[in-house]
Amino acid sequence: MQLKVNIKKGDAVKVLSGNAKGKEGRVLSVDRKKFRAIIEGLNMVTKHEKPNAKNQEGGIVHKEAPIHISNLMLVDSKGVASRIRKAKNNDGKTIRISVKSGEEI
Repeated sequence: MQLKVNIKKGDAVKVLSGNAKGKEGRVLSVDRKKFRAIIEGLNMVTKHEKPNAKNQEGGIVHKEAPIHISNLMLVDSKGVASRIRKAKNNDGKTIRISVKSGEEI
């Protein structure tokens, strides 16, 4: 089964299931091969890191963990979470459109 990755870096998304259910945030990165996205400030995990060049002291670090894209839904400019459909604009370029509001994302 092939999943469609309609989510891009910088999009606003809403989490549909899991510990962060109902929360919204911005997409920091998308892994298209694993179908996962990292959302700013959501799904935080603690990680023990050794001292290195970036982190001289090491210790416990809090960072975002990836969430599967099937658990995310795009949020349009009105703040409504919706599925999307694709269409072509006047220039022939493919655009994403919110199904509920009909606005371009």
